[in-house]
This record gives sequence, structure tokens and C-alpha cells, in this order.
Amino acid sequence: MRKMEFAEAIESALKHAMTNDPDIFLMGEDVHTLRINLLAQFGKERVISTSISESAFLGAGVTAAMAGLRPIIEIMLIDFIGVAIDALLNHASKILTFSGGKWNVPLVVRTSCGGGYGDGGQHEQSLWGWLAHIPGLHVVVPSNPSDAGQLLLSAIESDHPVIYLEHKLLADYWLDYMGTGGRENVSFDVPEKGAIGEVPEKWESLPIGKANILREGDDITLISLGVSVHRCLEAANILSEDEISVEVLDLRWVSPLDKEAIITSVSKTKRVIVVDEDYMRFGLSGEIAAILAEENISPIQFGRVCTEHTIPFNRHLEDNVLPNVNRILALARKFKS
Repeated sequence: MRKMEFAEAIESALKHAMTNDPDIFLMGEDVHTLRINLLAQFGKERVISTSISESAFLGAGVTAAMAGLRPIIEIMLIDFIGVAIDALLNHASKILTFSGGKWNVPLVVRTSCGGGYGDGGQHEQSLWGWLAHIPGLHVVVPSNPSDAGQLLLSAIESDHPVIYLEHKLLADYWLDYMGTGGRENVSFDVPEKGAIGEVPEKWESLPIGKANILREGDDITLISLGVSVHRCLEAANILSEDEISVEVLDLRWVSPLDKEAIITSVSKTKRVIVVDEDYMRFGLSGEIAAILAEENISPIQFGRVCTEHTIPFNRHLEDNVLPNVNRILALARKFKS
């Protein structure tokens, strides 16, 4: 095994994929700077820098995918996908169905998500629940370097449009940016095992829609994805000192969602907390509650630690809004009391 940083693993897997498939190309703002190593190897015809017009280049990516290419469209922040949502909502997600299965849209939209560094509610959202709500879109959120590389290959190999979300607290080039602009003295809660870790010697894709149990337990199931997985693992370690056995389930995929893994874990523990950095209302946590209710998994205790309101700019206020270890611990201990 070899060790890589989170963003390094993504670029390594991307290089592997582009070397093996000439139909893969990148397109987005500043990719000539951000992906300079890929530009040097594959040239301007496959690493295409665009103007600041997400609706234009995402729309171009949809049509390129329909024509048989495999575009990877980079949108700098998930928040900016709102200006280009028509290409996903009304086109990429529906073409397979509307064409009677004749046209696929093998498109990957790579973008960053998540808060915890003081950039406000227009730059720190997650929005994976909103996107997964759209039939036909797949949504994946890796939590560590190994998954980051392997799940990117899964997304690229898929014949469906996939939104690939990387949390900014895990990627080193985002951390470099986040330490500027008046934030030089602000500390960020970066999980070490998420930002750097072992990766396979040879990149291979993982099955689409499969969750991963990172820690087995008997008393409570913590379900999460992305950076919050590491908050759950930290909380589980603390709770073990109180003889509370915690199972941690990393969903990896929001869509398709691994219902079987959720049902199996919660059927065992009978207590579940969904830790979700996306908004609580009408989101992933509510979908998981509905799955458990429909499967008649009862009696259970259900709780959720989510982002409940617009994310504030102030770092201290932000810490109280986003999911964190203290909020997880408080709810878990309430379950056991």
C-alpha cells in the first residue's frame, strides 16, 4: 500500500482513467492551473479551461456525453451549481428515460462541498440531498483518500450522470486557500485519517451504491458520509469509554442509497443517529427515517445531527450550526440515559 493525500489520490486515479480512456476529458474554470500536471500530460484538448459560465460548460458537458465522450465537468463550489441546474434537472437526469434507453449521459460533475472554515452560507453548503432528490442522478461523497480515488473511477465508468463531491476540509489545496483572506489565525478541524491515508497500489473502481462499515458496534448506529464520518468515529471512541458500543456506517453514496446496509445495522442496534452536514429538512436524514419506518424496524430510537439553518459567516456561530462531535455525543448519551 502507498499513502496519499485526499486530493492527490483523486488526481492519481484521474490520471489512471485518462491514460486508459481517450474519451475522458476535463472542463471547467481554472483547470489549467488546478490540474496543471494533467494539462502537461494530456494537453489543452483534454484539459479545457473555460470562462466563468457554469451553465455554458455544464450544458456542453451534457451534449458531449450524449455524443459518446466521458466528460468530467469541474464546478468550483457546489453552491454554484444553482446557476446551471437546468442541465442536470431537466436534461442529464432525464435523457435515458426519455430516449427509451437509447441515450446515456456518462457525465461526472466534480465539485467541492462543506463548511467549517468561515466562508459563509453561499460557499459552504453540501446539497447532496437536494441533488439526490432528482431521479436519474447519482451522488457520491468519499470520506478518505482510498475511497476518493476508487469512487471517482466508479463515477467515470458509470453510464449515468454522477455528482462527485469532495469535502474541502479533506483536500490539501482547499486547505491552502482556506488559510488566507483573514483566516490565517483560524484553526480548522481537519480529520487526519481523512486528509491522508493508504491507497491501493493499483486503482480499481468500487461497486456503485455500496456503503462501508468502518466500526462495528451493538448499541448505537451512527450513519454519515464525507468529513462527518470522522466526527462519528471520534465520538465512537469517546463513547466506548462509557461502555457504549457504536457502529459507524459510511454511506459513501447518497444515490443510489444502500438501504440494505442501513436496515441491517439498525436492526441490530435499535438506535440510530444520522449525522448529515446537509440541511435537515426534506433531506437524507428524513429519507433514512422513512426507509426504517417502511421496513417496520421497530421499536427503535431515531435521531439526527444535521445543518438546520443557513450557515453563518462567523466561525463561532458556524461551529454551532454544523454537525460536530459534541452534538453527536449529547444525542447519543441521551439515547442511553
